[in-house]
Amino acid sequence: MKSLIILLASFLAILVAIILFVFLQYPKAPIQTVTTGISLAVATSTIDAPKYTVPKNYTHRSPATYETTSTPVKQQIKPNNIPKYTSVQKTYTTSTKPAIPPTPTLTNAQLQAKLAASALRIRDALVNIICVSSSNGLLRSISGSGIIIDPRGIILTNAHIAQYFLLKDYPSHDATICTIRTGNPARPAYKASPIFISPKWITANQTAIIQRTPTGTGKYDIALLAITKSDTPTKLPDSFPYIPLAVHTPTIGAPIVIGSYAAQFLSMSEIQFSLYSTIVYGNIQKVFTFATSTIDMISLGGTAAAQEGSSGGGIVDTSGKLIGMVTTSTIKGVTSDRDLSAITASYIRRDYVQEMHRPLDTISTKSPSEMVTAFVPESLRLKAILIRILSAH
Repeated sequence: MKSLIILLASFLAILVAIILFVFLQYPKAPIQTVTTGISLAVATSTIDAPKYTVPKNYTHRSPATYETTSTPVKQQIKPNNIPKYTSVQKTYTTSTKPAIPPTPTLTNAQLQAKLAASALRIRDALVNIICVSSSNGLLRSISGSGIIIDPRGIILTNAHIAQYFLLKDYPSHDATICTIRTGNPARPAYKASPIFISPKWITANQTAIIQRTPTGTGKYDIALLAITKSDTPTKLPDSFPYIPLAVHTPTIGAPIVIGSYAAQFLSMSEIQFSLYSTIVYGNIQKVFTFATSTIDMISLGGTAAAQEGSSGGGIVDTSGKLIGMVTTSTIKGVTSDRDLSAITASYIRRDYVQEMHRPLDTISTKSPSEMVTAFVPESLRLKAILIRILSAH
């Protein structure tokens, strides 16, 4: 009996040693450091687009598929310092410390059901932000995306999109009209005003407004808009469909849903009348940091959403929370060969605190109209920066 006990103890000791060995040897997913910029994923047009008028004989068309119409092109780039917006090579420093991926806790059927539910949520909370310029070439018209994160109609988007709201009356009254659109195809729904545009982003990227294909890292690229009125005869809803901003940190391999209004392969006329949302499934491929150990950006690899126009789009996980916002993407070649990137919800929260000295959740303590009014002095200061750059060119 005693020898049997000794034998069992020896067997257990060997088993534990094997488990520990495997645990320590499993490769960890590295947190990489963002050191250079890639293209902002916003669709632009150098042609002054007409005001919104839908032809009487207009017929809805299904969105075309462009996956096989392009040939991959290697991007030619030059290095520069961050966060200046010039063409720079996408390079990263990589940690080699190993880590263990999360253990799956859902069956495949459960996972698919949760992803399907997240896809429905992001479809309903997704908006298209289109800014049409009649400035005779001084500003390009743009199309981007945003996500409603509060039932009162607060939209999270990129600073490189929201800066166009500051230029509504430049160089003349109503020279640039920005509209919030929803649905499939996207149709005018609301008007909005900024309640936060990162001053750090505007200051660090002043010339992005005049660049044909601006690039960046995604750092500070954060803005909030408040829906202020309806752009149709229908009054504003009492509550908007929304996706709450997550507080947890995303992990490599996590299944996600990406939602945006990708528009790179469309003309300005098609963007106005035939723009459909892009909802795709994927996984987090890599994680990046702007600091040392925080997870500030995630790479989503090549997807149909890796296009201009996806800036401001949302990344939702199986919990139904918004874990990231699209900021940059490589834009050459077929979309499956590109790399779409998003800043994380945790980074958005940290940056807002650093810039505003209060948590992002405190926006719930004021009405949208109060926040719009409170931001006016700062918006005038930021507008002056942009006009100075535009006037010099």
